[in-house]
Amino acid sequence: MTPITSTLDLDALRSFVVGIECGSFAQAAARLHRSTSAVSVHVKKLEQQCQAQLVKKQGRHLVLTPSGERLMGYAKRLLAVNDEALMSLRGALLQGSVQLGLQEDFGESFIPPVLGQFAKAHGGVQVTAHIARNQVLTQATESGEMDLALIWCQQPPHNAFTPLKRLPLRWISTPDFPLSDYLQRGEPVPLVMFDSPCLFRKCATDALDAAGIAWRVAFVSQSLGGIWAAVNAGLGITVRSAIGVPDSLTSTLSAQLPALPSMGIGLIQRQPKPSEVVEQLKQLLLLELERQL
Repeated sequence: MTPITSTLDLDALRSFVVGIECGSFAQAAARLHRSTSAVSVHVKKLEQQCQAQLVKKQGRHLVLTPSGERLMGYAKRLLAVNDEALMSLRGALLQGSVQLGLQEDFGESFIPPVLGQFAKAHGGVQVTAHIARNQVLTQATESGEMDLALIWCQQPPHNAFTPLKRLPLRWISTPDFPLSDYLQRGEPVPLVMFDSPCLFRKCATDALDAAGIAWRVAFVSQSLGGIWAAVNAGLGITVRSAIGVPDSLTSTLSAQLPALPSMGIGLIQRQPKPSEVVEQLKQLLLLELERQL
């Protein structure tokens, strides 16, 4: 058996994975806080180590070659083990607590596994998660009751803010919702919404008003679960992003209704320079959100 004399470079693997996730070296460089040339050099180094072409250009985007596809799974596993090891070693020294605020969209989807991973690696840290609306989360962070909050936003709030991404909004209903009937008869389109103030509600009503389409709020809920239940029951349509939408609902109404704007996602924090405990959780959240969104 021929001995393996080369060890894959983890920094090069990270540039490779992020480059494919972003679709370009330039976007990967921005995410990794490196120069575009440094990311490109990393990938070329990895190709030399593997003795195979791993990526190629397809139009303006990077895509995997067959060899790159084989490496990708290994690369993600190696990076995950590396990150877990570092987190565990650093976590052994961390002590303290973090108050984290979340919108329901995030608290019911991919954030709980992240908190479980953090708790496992940082046994000395107590994390308390709070599910609340945007206004409550922003006020609680500004007053010092919460250390971090993951929020929807159209404009950055006044306190320390890290913008992440903007997601397109969608009209959401049951597949058989009779929207055409309402539009043909000129009847107000029934909406299922949170009570005001709500960014999603404002986006929906502003778009309908601009298009000259009559509307009425048919169901008001205090929870996202209540909104999904009401839409599932056929009481009306709603507006959200694609995050956490139940499989029983659809967003095929867009051809009959006006276009919607995108919605920003960001992290607000209590202090411009948070404690090491808060910073560790923040970086883990940022990493996971970049992967998921």
